[in-house]
Amino acid sequence: MLPAWFFCIYFWRCPSISKKTLINEEIRSSEVRVVDSEGKQLGVLKIEQAMRIANDASLDLVEIAPEANPPVCKIMDYGKYRFEKEKHEKEIKKKQQIIELKELQLKCRIDTHDFNTKLNHAMRFLTQGNKIKVLVKFYGREMAHTERGIALLERFAEGCGELCSVEKMPLLDGRNMIMILAPKKTNIISKGNDKDGQD
Repeated sequence: MLPAWFFCIYFWRCPSISKKTLINEEIRSSEVRVVDSEGKQLGVLKIEQAMRIANDASLDLVEIAPEANPPVCKIMDYGKYRFEKEKHEKEIKKKQQIIELKELQLKCRIDTHDFNTKLNHAMRFLTQGNKIKVLVKFYGREMAHTERGIALLERFAEGCGELCSVEKMPLLDGRNMIMILAPKKTNIISKGNDKDGQD
C-alpha cells in the first residue's frame, strides 16, 4: 500500500489540464488506484468498479498519475476542477510583474525643466513596477566635481518620494555615475504598455 504523501504529491503535481489528461472511458488501464473526492484512499480497483463509484457520485474519474503502477485516479468534478485550475493560473499570470530596468540619463548641468521631465518619467516607471538606472554623464572638466553628480542623484531620489527605495547608491563608473532605484510594491499601479527602455 502506498503512503498517504504519495497521493498528495501526485495530486498537486499532476499536469495542468491538457490533452494528455485521461478521464472516465478514456482511461485504458484495467486496474487503477483510486482516491475519492474527499482524499480517502479506496485502494486498487477494477476500472469498471472505479467508474461505477464515480458515476454513482455524479463525478468523474480522472487519471492524475499515469506513470504509477497501477495508475492513480481521483474521483472529482472534472469540469469544476478544470475551471478552477484555469482561473487560478490566470490570476497568477495577472499578478506576475515582469520587472524591467529602465534607464534615465541626466546631464550634470541639467536645467530645472529637463530635471522635472526626467522625474516625471521616473515616477511613471516606478508605478508600473520597473526599476530605474539613473545615470549622470560627466563631460570634460566636470570629472573634477563628481560630488555634483552625487548631489544630483540624491535630489532625484528625493524627488521620487515614497515611490521608491535606493537599491544601489550612486557609484562612479568611468565618466558615468550610476544609481539604481527600485519601486515599492505598495505603490505599483499597473504594468502598463510602455516599452521604452531608455529616455
